[in-house]
Amino acid sequence: MIEFKNVTKKYDNHVVALNDISIKIEPGEFVFLVGASGAGKSTFIKMLLKEIEPTMGEVVVGTKSLRNVTKKDIPYYRRKIGMVFQDYRLIPTLNVYENVAFAMRVIDATPKEIRRRVPMVLALVGLSDRSKSFPNELSGGEQQRVSLARAIANNPTVLIADEPTGNLDPETAKDIMRLIMDINKAGTTVLMATHAKDIVDSSKRRVIALEKGRIVRDEKKGRYEFNAEV
Repeated sequence: MIEFKNVTKKYDNHVVALNDISIKIEPGEFVFLVGASGAGKSTFIKMLLKEIEPTMGEVVVGTKSLRNVTKKDIPYYRRKIGMVFQDYRLIPTLNVYENVAFAMRVIDATPKEIRRRVPMVLALVGLSDRSKSFPNELSGGEQQRVSLARAIANNPTVLIADEPTGNLDPETAKDIMRLIMDINKAGTTVLMATHAKDIVDSSKRRVIALEKGRIVRDEKKGRYEFNAEV
């Protein structure tokens, strides 16, 4: 599903964000991406979204090499990827239903598809009764549930979650993780960047650790011993 082939990224300030990275993530896998600030996690994610290009090497998603995705094709490519952020990034002037529907409108989904799909994903994340509420009327956990619903509205093959539990209390974080696990069980490949050691340890999923742009550990399943900086 995702493959980095000898990928290096050097920025204009000569910082090497990724240094000869080679990794393969299989379809349907759940993978945690961990590492201290500056380890290369954000660069890794931006490459998957084709926000930046490798200096050397190749990134492949599905059967497509991203070097062959032209600028005009990027919006179509990103339709296959759902994205969840730590700060939710909901549109404050739209209610819950409208926030999720907006994600479908931008890919030209028909009104019929929107009417069918939005209630379905809101039910999946347990927000059917909050569809008319606005973001400022929701708790942090509820806002992240809306963010998840929006991310899966277009039935992506890959879900990228960037610190999705970072702003949440422990119990709410567990609820969000259960939802993400359910999404993964339904067949979606999940890549989750996190600093939450307790979540990584309890989930017993594959862990890829980055340090100064290199992969320093790739634990297939089980616990990962974070260093003090992580």
